Amino acid sequence: MARSKEYEESEVLDKAMRLFWEQGYEKTSMSDLVEHMGIHRRSMYDTFGDKHTLFLNVMDRYSDKLSADLANGVKLSKTATEALQFIFEFMIRLNVDEDLPSGCLLVNSAVELAARDVDVDTKSTQSFISAEQALKEIILWGQRDGEFTSDYDAEELAEYLHNALVGIRVLARTSVNIEKLQRITNLSIKFLEK
Repeated sequence: MARSKEYEESEVLDKAMRLFWEQGYEKTSMSDLVEHMGIHRRSMYDTFGDKHTLFLNVMDRYSDKLSADLANGVKLSKTATEALQFIFEFMIRLNVDEDLPSGCLLVNSAVELAARDVDVDTKSTQSFISAEQALKEIILWGQRDGEFTSDYDAEELAEYLHNALVGIRVLARTSVNIEKLQRITNLSIKFLEK
C-alpha cells in the first residue's frame, strides 16, 4: 500500500517560497530546504523534483498569489486612480512588512538569475508582461473616464508604470525610507493625470 503524504503541498511550498525569497536561489541549499520545509529529502524529490523545479513552482505560486491579491484590490477600486494607488501602496506595504522578506521574489529572482537561467527569465518575463497588461487595462479605464491623459499610448504608460513598480521593489531591498517610495508613487500617478 502506498504511503500517504504527511504534509500539505501548498504549506511546504509556501515555506520553500519564504526561504528562497529571504536567501535567493543560489544561497539556498537542499539541506536548508529540507529543514525549513519540514519534510524528508526523498519526499521533496518525489513531490517537487530537484531544487530548480521546486524554485520554478515557487515562482508560479508567488506570482499567482500576488496577482490574486492585486486583482481583488483593483476590483474594489471605484476609479482608475484609486486602482493604481492601491497597486503602488500594496507593493510598498509588501516590501516594508517586517514579517516578510524584503523586495519581491519575482524581481529578486530576475536580478539574480534571469541572465543565465532561461526558465527563470521566461517566468519573470511572463509575469512582467501580465503586470503591464493589468496596468494597461487600468490606464485605458482612466483614459475612458477622463482621469488620465490620452496624449500617450496606454501600453507605453503601462510599461513606464511597471518600471516604476519594479524600481520600488528593488529600492525596498535597501534602507531607503518609505516616504521616498511614496513620493515616487505619487509622481508616477500624477504623470498620468489629465
